[in-house]
Amino acid sequence: MIKILTYNINGIRAVLKKDFLAWLQQTNADIIGLQEIKASKDKIPVVAFEELGYHCFFHSAERPGYSGVAILSKQKPIKVIEGIGWPKFDLEGRVLIAEFEDFSFMSTYFPSGASSLERHEYKQEYLAHFFEFVKDYPKKLIIGGDLNICHQLIDIYDPVGMLQASGFLQSERQWLSYLLDLGYADTFRQFNQEPHNYSWFSYMAGAKQRNLGWRIDYLLTPKELLPKVKNCFILKAVNFSDHCPVVLNIAI
Repeated sequence: MIKILTYNINGIRAVLKKDFLAWLQQTNADIIGLQEIKASKDKIPVVAFEELGYHCFFHSAERPGYSGVAILSKQKPIKVIEGIGWPKFDLEGRVLIAEFEDFSFMSTYFPSGASSLERHEYKQEYLAHFFEFVKDYPKKLIIGGDLNICHQLIDIYDPVGMLQASGFLQSERQWLSYLLDLGYADTFRQFNQEPHNYSWFSYMAGAKQRNLGWRIDYLLTPKELLPKVKNCFILKAVNFSDHCPVVLNIAI
């Protein structure tokens, strides 16, 4: 059994000023995908993670203090891949893959299209290229990360009021359905079909305390691996960022 954890930490240097390392050690996860690290490798105290027993890999954005993903793994990967092969997207540090003998794990941070029409169009283009990359990926791929998309009505606190919001547009939700139709499973929904389960909360107006959130952080597995999945759950009580960690336990 291995434990896989994904977490948008909204700044690795910010969480390291808190008790993040102690919490990380306590979780005892085998593989950790981090998103929005917002730092280049030379600005990260890698030794601190290595002392916890992790091999550390980072794909930072070219723009300082922006985006970026990481993978921490107790087992050394056979191969590590940065990006999806499109410089326009890869310069923002949005995909990192660690390949192991029996499967691969991806840490990914999808763009938000909320800030402008230009970023909305960028996100749509990114989704198209990401889909093609995943469709042709040759190895069993577990996808973990912040997809910046709520899939179903129960994945957002106000599905009627948010129908025109980036991250809940019909086109984005349909895209995620197409991705799942490739042969992936939303592991959280395999174990929990209840509404009001969210992984991101605005810092405004006490949203987390009022449970006004979005479920945009996922751990997707190939459907052929579903019999090996023990559980998947959101750690809502963890407060290092505006996101919550998601955990998958799988016998692989």
